Amino acid sequence: MEKLKPRTLSGFMELLPAPQMQMERMMEILRETYALYGFTPLDTPAIEAAEILLAKGGGETEKQIYRFQKGDSDLALRFDLTVPLAKYVALHSGELSFPFRRYQIGKVYRGERAQRGRFREFYQADIDIIGDGKLDILNEAEIPSIIYTIFRRFGLKRFVIRVNNRKLLNGFYAMLNLAEKSAEIMRTVDKLDKIGTEKVRSILLEDNGLSAEQADEILKFISIKGTNAEVLSALQSWRGKNEIFDLGLEELTAVTQYLGAFGVPEENFSVDLTIARGLDYYTGTVYETTLLDHPEIGSVCSGGRYDSLAEYYTDRQLPGVGISIGLTRLFYVLGEQKMLNPELPAAPADCLLLPMTDDFSAAVRLATQFRNVGIRTQIYSEQKKFKAKMSYADKLGIPYVVFLGEDELAQGVCSVKNLRTGEQVSLRPEDAAQIIRSGVLSLQSGCVILEK
Repeated sequence: MEKLKPRTLSGFMELLPAPQMQMERMMEILRETYALYGFTPLDTPAIEAAEILLAKGGGETEKQIYRFQKGDSDLALRFDLTVPLAKYVALHSGELSFPFRRYQIGKVYRGERAQRGRFREFYQADIDIIGDGKLDILNEAEIPSIIYTIFRRFGLKRFVIRVNNRKLLNGFYAMLNLAEKSAEIMRTVDKLDKIGTEKVRSILLEDNGLSAEQADEILKFISIKGTNAEVLSALQSWRGKNEIFDLGLEELTAVTQYLGAFGVPEENFSVDLTIARGLDYYTGTVYETTLLDHPEIGSVCSGGRYDSLAEYYTDRQLPGVGISIGLTRLFYVLGEQKMLNPELPAAPADCLLLPMTDDFSAAVRLATQFRNVGIRTQIYSEQKKFKAKMSYADKLGIPYVVFLGEDELAQGVCSVKNLRTGEQVSLRPEDAAQIIRSGVLSLQSGCVILEK
């Protein structure tokens, strides 16, 4: 029989064990941090009725969605985690307690052209806070403080969370008599980092139909720079000219003040008037996070405030605020930049137990004793030469090997070898467990990401 050539589809990621452990470490940090802030885990189906996923889609979404028939059912794979959240909250709103705080880490699917750093199947890590009718501005400040905590726990220091407010922008465009064009102007301005000032000005004039004076006023407005206090102070000159602008300025000021109270240093967040987020459903604070030493990567975490999460499924007003981390893409670019810590333990076990007798009963009891105190233990029972057994432990990066032979059994001890230092000692099982646990804890203290 002719053998099929094994292959992985383009745009789908498969990791070898060591990088998979690095990815799992990042997911563990995300789950721990989200839980620390009082978010509950959520898991929604990967497959939904196509009409549910496309309710607010169409256009590019419909082109990218994986859609298929099964019997009479029109089905589709989820393309993000926000639409399934909207359906979930609308469906269970009578059973949920608000504000509803959820996190979800899951795979999503987009049938777009696979290219460097962009995948057809990828993990997103989202958090959202959903209110019932109202949602306090404090939540819009807490979200970026969570971003800060996560990135610091990853091991990053040189990053900035850029913050703006869509009400501020809408109010400013209304002053220029451009209220009806505000959405398309924001989509254009949001491309500033990618295409530059001159190209943005050209699009504002030619595609958005603005006058040269209007385009120049917008570019002058979004170019206001300085410390957060200096930018907010400069914005005061427009106060009193438009109610929406004034509300946006109040909200942006409040978010900035709360971020300081949350312990986020000013070098890690900045008021940036160029941030608009291209999606029209954002209505208040918006965020984008970039790595200062790798601006070419673009935003690695973004999101914002929205007022109508589930408008296509219910009349109930469910405002929310949230962020999304494209985890697969972030992991890929970090690996490409050699920023993933190669010293971080990636072994599937803390110790490899080698029985040196024909009867494995004592080894099984010792492995059970280790596992009961949280030591990940693997028993090697294959009939291989000693060198092959040690090579197995070395290739997997297992830090400790424990030998249990006739001499050890007679003395009531086991021999523990630290494969990193080469040191070997004979200890009582409870003392061996203590040595292994403390050693593994020390190895795991490193960060998953290393800044250069």
